[in-house]
Amino acid sequence: MARTLFLWTIAVNYQKATGSTSGEFCFNLPLPGLLGHINKIMFNNKVVLVTGGTGSFGKRFIQTLLKDYKPKKVIVYSRDELKQFEMQQIFNQDCMRYFLGDVRDRERLDRAMHGVNFVVHTAALKQVPAAEYNPTECIRTNIYGAENVVATAIDNEVEKVIALSTDKAANPINLYGATKLASDKLFVAANNIAGGHRTRFSVVRYGNVVGSRGSVVPFFKNLVSQGVKEIPITDERMTRFWITLQQGVDFVLKGFHRMRGGELFVPKIPSMRVTDLARVVAPSLPTKVVGIRPGEKLHEIMVPGDDSHHTFEFNDHFVIAPTIAVGENTVFDENAIGERGTAVPFLFEYSSGNNKEWLNDDQMQTMVNELELT
Repeated sequence: MARTLFLWTIAVNYQKATGSTSGEFCFNLPLPGLLGHINKIMFNNKVVLVTGGTGSFGKRFIQTLLKDYKPKKVIVYSRDELKQFEMQQIFNQDCMRYFLGDVRDRERLDRAMHGVNFVVHTAALKQVPAAEYNPTECIRTNIYGAENVVATAIDNEVEKVIALSTDKAANPINLYGATKLASDKLFVAANNIAGGHRTRFSVVRYGNVVGSRGSVVPFFKNLVSQGVKEIPITDERMTRFWITLQQGVDFVLKGFHRMRGGELFVPKIPSMRVTDLARVVAPSLPTKVVGIRPGEKLHEIMVPGDDSHHTFEFNDHFVIAPTIAVGENTVFDENAIGERGTAVPFLFEYSSGNNKEWLNDDQMQTMVNELELT
């Protein structure tokens, strides 16, 4: 019955989008193709705001949005005027808007949110050592800034908000991870704070992004270009999750379709050993162990064992359900597009160290070769 209702809903949406009056034609389409069509219209004629929009993720997200959809308006909200100027030279379509502002500034953020349908919250202070030495600044941006996004989205009747998180928010040992965990909790609880408003909030958590600013690949490549004699490694046992920028963007876009509100989405992605990466990037150079940096882990975790009793496994991702009741949503083993998940075993943990999928040297070399540093 649920699947029939789901198909009927898709059919109605398809008819509205295309003007078709033939329900038979709609139901005769293969379901994946039907969903693909619906996916291509979700952001059409809508207003999308991206906080931290001049960052690596923001630029790739907007590039994909403009390529695959026809948004009414895309708002880049960030505080760096030079980065906005440089971005305007590339993304100068009529639908683009550039707002200078900080997520710490609620009044300015509220102004930017007027008329917005969807928000992607990427703005954050992300450097682990910098956060350790500048804790107050990190808290103001990552926690108070998140609170401002929640409040202004609700006040402006935004439809859906997805906040980007990090593997460092799971069992955090550094300040950056702790602030992102607090941010995650704020966005999940926001579904209750919204009350009778329509705004729904979800979170996407994933690992290190290949080639993003400040990540290990451009760091290693820069050292090689400088002619160093050895590659510094913090610990030979260290592992990390690995996701490309485009994979991260695609997962967030899917999240908007999958979300009901309150979910924390975790993609299934491969792991890699930092020593293997160093060998691929600089095969002729030896490595030197320099010790773990402040707040750094040997292995990253995206689904802690303590969250296993409210985690569901889907085909290509996990969903961590909230520990509290959020709004009217009580179903987390089936998402808004009908995909079903199953409960994970008790004390299940999804870690970069115990991952079932690992990148080999050839796969890493291909990704590094194709990398476009942004």
